[in-house]
Amino acid sequence: MLIIKNSVPEVNYRGFRLKKINEPEYKHLWWLLFFPLYWLRYPIIENLNPAKEYHPIYSPLDDAIPFCEWFIIPYMLWMFSMVALCVYTMLYDVDSFRRYMKFLTVSMTISTLIFLIYPSCQNLRPAEFPRDNFFTDCVALLYSVDTNTNVFPSEHAIGSVAVWLSALHTKGLDSPGKTFFITILMLLICFSTVFLKQHSILDVAAAVPVCLIAFLFCKKRTN
Repeated sequence: MLIIKNSVPEVNYRGFRLKKINEPEYKHLWWLLFFPLYWLRYPIIENLNPAKEYHPIYSPLDDAIPFCEWFIIPYMLWMFSMVALCVYTMLYDVDSFRRYMKFLTVSMTISTLIFLIYPSCQNLRPAEFPRDNFFTDCVALLYSVDTNTNVFPSEHAIGSVAVWLSALHTKGLDSPGKTFFITILMLLICFSTVFLKQHSILDVAAAVPVCLIAFLFCKKRTN
């Protein structure tokens, strides 16, 4: 477990009221709009793209990667890690919070445009699971609620890079031990996308240029 020595928030949110959101002390909270907009766009995109227009994403390397239900653990930690870093930076490193949220906004906007211009899907999910256990039950539930469309690039990989890059420069998280822990977790999350057959290896590779563009945007000062 990560232990944070400095427990004093940079901003006193007890005095926050919605009418104060444009004040310098709280203006950064506008970035939180990313999360509801992020989730709302999914049904919109799904309805805009007819099934016949999806382009299957596949690489021969995908066949060499075995299905492994154990990767459901890091896979499900993805959203938790994204929200956890958001809350932590909002409390203890507001500059890092701004950079992190800007990275997510820019990178996910790019991926959304790609989904609209180049609708994608993958047909890698196993017809039958090689084993029957609690974790395969969890994967089956994941398959039932998450479509196999709009996969290129992988937003799990994009979000993992966002968490990793931001943690490297966040006060209280930039020690060698914590950096190592976060790096391993983010790598496992990226690996989980292909071992659970949620993504092709090409989807993960496509996340790299998207993250590079977002990184270049975030090098500029964020207001």
